Amino acid sequence: MESAHSLTAEEVLRRFGVRESCGLSAEQVRRHREKYGANELPAEEGKSLLELILEQFEDLLVRILLLAAFVSFILAWFEEGEETTTAFVEPVVIIMILIANAVVGVWQERNAESAIEALKEYEPEMGKVIRADRNGVQRIRARDIVPGDIVEVAVGDKVPADIRIIEIKSTTLRVDQSILTGESVSVIKHTDPIPDPRAVNQDKKNMLFSGTNIAAGKAVGVVIATGVYTEIGKIRNQMVATEPEKTPLQQKLDEFSQQLSKVISLVCIAVWVINISHFSDPVHGGSWFRGAIYYFKIAVALAVAAIPEGLPAVITTCLALGTRRMAKKNAIVRSLPSVETLGCTSVICSDKTGTLTTNQMSVCRMFVVEKIEDSHCSLHEFTITGSTYTPEGQILKNDHPVKCGEFDGLVELATICALCNDSSLDYNESKKVYEKVGEATETALICLVEKMNVFNTDTSRISKVERASACNTVIKKLMKKECTLEFSRDRKSMSVYCTPVASSHNSSSSRLFVKGAPESVIERCSYIRVGANQVPLTFSIKEKILSKIREWGTGIDTLRCLALATRDHPPRKEDMRLDDASQFVNYETKLTFVGCVGMLDPPRKEVVSSIEMCKKAGIRVIMITGDNKGTAVAICRRIGIFSESEEVTDKAYTGREFDDLSPEAQSNACRSARCFARVEPAHKSKIVEYLQSFNEITAMVSSDGHSSLLGSDLPDLLRSFGR
Repeated sequence: MESAHSLTAEEVLRRFGVRESCGLSAEQVRRHREKYGANELPAEEGKSLLELILEQFEDLLVRILLLAAFVSFILAWFEEGEETTTAFVEPVVIIMILIANAVVGVWQERNAESAIEALKEYEPEMGKVIRADRNGVQRIRARDIVPGDIVEVAVGDKVPADIRIIEIKSTTLRVDQSILTGESVSVIKHTDPIPDPRAVNQDKKNMLFSGTNIAAGKAVGVVIATGVYTEIGKIRNQMVATEPEKTPLQQKLDEFSQQLSKVISLVCIAVWVINISHFSDPVHGGSWFRGAIYYFKIAVALAVAAIPEGLPAVITTCLALGTRRMAKKNAIVRSLPSVETLGCTSVICSDKTGTLTTNQMSVCRMFVVEKIEDSHCSLHEFTITGSTYTPEGQILKNDHPVKCGEFDGLVELATICALCNDSSLDYNESKKVYEKVGEATETALICLVEKMNVFNTDTSRISKVERASACNTVIKKLMKKECTLEFSRDRKSMSVYCTPVASSHNSSSSRLFVKGAPESVIERCSYIRVGANQVPLTFSIKEKILSKIREWGTGIDTLRCLALATRDHPPRKEDMRLDDASQFVNYETKLTFVGCVGMLDPPRKEVVSSIEMCKKAGIRVIMITGDNKGTAVAICRRIGIFSESEEVTDKAYTGREFDDLSPEAQSNACRSARCFARVEPAHKSKIVEYLQSFNEITAMVSSDGHSSLLGSDLPDLLRSFGR
């Protein structure tokens, strides 16, 4: 149902003839399964071994060699005398070369990963549905879910189909849909209809898409698409429908083979015709026929000698070595000639999240208030090194390392980051990497606390598993989290009610720690923390803080900023209505502003030099991402696709802006643009088609965050080309 996002939940339910309370009947399930099929992506029909072998003999040059070997074999069969055995050497050698060539080609295709099959990794195995034949929620195989099913999802679940949200059963619902849209942070969902019928997937905030992950919250929705009809299924269909074109190498070899076959044929015919007068020579026993056969053998021998038998083997060997080199850099090449094509690339279209960037949110700046004089405040500004979830990095002030424990404001800031947080950092021992558990932005705060180490915890003698939470654990031992006031869209913040462990029965020492959107949080602040003191927050001080936050949010970095605050004397927990989220904003008042952190999904450290390599090699790099235009342009400036002061008008487009252009204007945009943001897979296909129409050799680079899905990560890819 294409327009489900623009309808109310009640209208969608009526379309499927289902009620939220009881779900589909057994008869409805049967009919829908017959109509829509199983909820799974069809497995790609793999080629048989015979088909793969025959495919290796499709090149014209190989066929010419086969013909030459066949003719040589026939002539050798009728050879007489002592030369009979040696006559078979040439056809046997040609056949052995072709067999070796075929074996390498088949081995490569058998061992390459399929991009289409890789999409199946995102299919969930189970789903929770409500059906009329059983009371309550039941777990069933995801493949048995049909359109119209009422499905329940909760934090940690993988969405089993495309779903229109009916009801959110938590304060907020956050979804990580980076695998589909490329958005680097989780998306807050709601149930309101989206009136725009042309809305892109990123704007469909009332929809859940198959294969994405629930980062926080709980919801119920109605399935509107399954299997190949889901958004991820449409990507699969587009990939299957793409007709493979001959690579530049294959085109050149075909052209060479055609010219070679014509020249050899003419020479052979000329040699045979020139010697017609010698067919009856006595040396041939006076037999014209035997003379004709003799000179035919000479012509064939000349043809075989002129054909470069070793060329296919040399090409195949070189390409196979290239694929092995690229495989070591996480680039899976299914077709051997693709290696040469990548080497001819003139345009690289690259995803952003996880390819040009690490797909690991990282705090890179923060500030607390240093002092206030005459209604003016000065700030302690810090930069933080380290661009991944690895808890290693320095806190710098004016490019010099500092000890965070020496700043009262930083100690309190670290306390808020550690406690006002529902996520964690984990060390994956099998992958040997640190990974997020929960929200990316919250995990970035956890990692920041580890880098700050405000209580000088000795981390040198502990395992990497313990290192993931060592400093956070120290803070959490000092304060007990009593309850959480979850994030909501209206107040744009979340908070936790904490009590010091040493005085857990004394409610007067309780604190309410708050984090959220700076404008929203600061609006509810009455005070500001200066060192260990609480000072009234004046209008001029508020403007100074907000101007700094706006500078961070609109500069070259376009940082995602979070304000951190506390209420030193909150109401008693017993007096708070924790079951009514609308009351949370009333408890988050009279706050004391502590500080602000700025974070981003940072570029990979190798990318800047790789972009420079591209420019020197004459390769144009285009970023095509599902993320916001402002974020995309900021990353482009950081990595060198755009210069810091370059005007990006007519060089950066959103998917909607691109759709609004005429076909001619779209073509011109593809010639000049270097950034496309807020796009869907269909936009990517159209952009590549335009580029190919300009005779550009275009490479698509994308990543699932750990290894490449459709190609190599850009830095490794460029090094693989040897450019």
